[in-house]
Amino acid sequence: MARTGSRSRVVARTARPADLPAVLALVRQHRADAHAEDVLTGHTLVNAAASGFRRLLEDPGHRVVLAVLPGPYAADGAATGEVAAVGLAVVGVDPLSLVLGSPQVTVDTFVVHRDHRRRGTGAVLLAAATAYAQENGAAHVVAAAGGHEAERQRFLARMGFAPLTTRRIVTVESLTRSLTSWQRGGYPVPGPRRTSAARRRPVTRSLSA
Repeated sequence: MARTGSRSRVVARTARPADLPAVLALVRQHRADAHAEDVLTGHTLVNAAASGFRRLLEDPGHRVVLAVLPGPYAADGAATGEVAAVGLAVVGVDPLSLVLGSPQVTVDTFVVHRDHRRRGTGAVLLAAATAYAQENGAAHVVAAAGGHEAERQRFLARMGFAPLTTRRIVTVESLTRSLTSWQRGGYPVPGPRRTSAARRRPVTRSLSA
């Protein structure tokens, strides 16, 4: 698979096992930009990472797409050599959307190298996601962006993405503590919220004769 943008020499292709170092570097940058506490270090267990990466590449429900900058002698986007990997997207079909009979493609990871932004890399990755959606008969593409990622939010809005939902994250350890406290009665189960109209509705009292 290869896609090029009319405004960019960047090419999108399916990742290969040998791309693991480039993928880890892009993910490391993404987590650092997101101020994630558990940013991947340079001491990642290579065997474990390679094994997980191979499983992801072999997963029929996902495709790992790399945006690469072709070498200086490449013509018409047919890379005879690559300068660097400058972007990453992991696309897949949402399982629930299949159950509902309306497939949606999700962009689970979307990274553009900070030195190659505003150069068409993001558009090339989204073109690859669009092609994947068409291959799978999906009518929609869903991409996630954190509330702090203003630049990505603006980019997706320019590309026509509309707000859909809010995603929250918690560590398993923290969630386990919360659930334990709830089971002990520490957190009452919230009752149904009354609408504002219901709260404002006057109480009608019946008067006996």
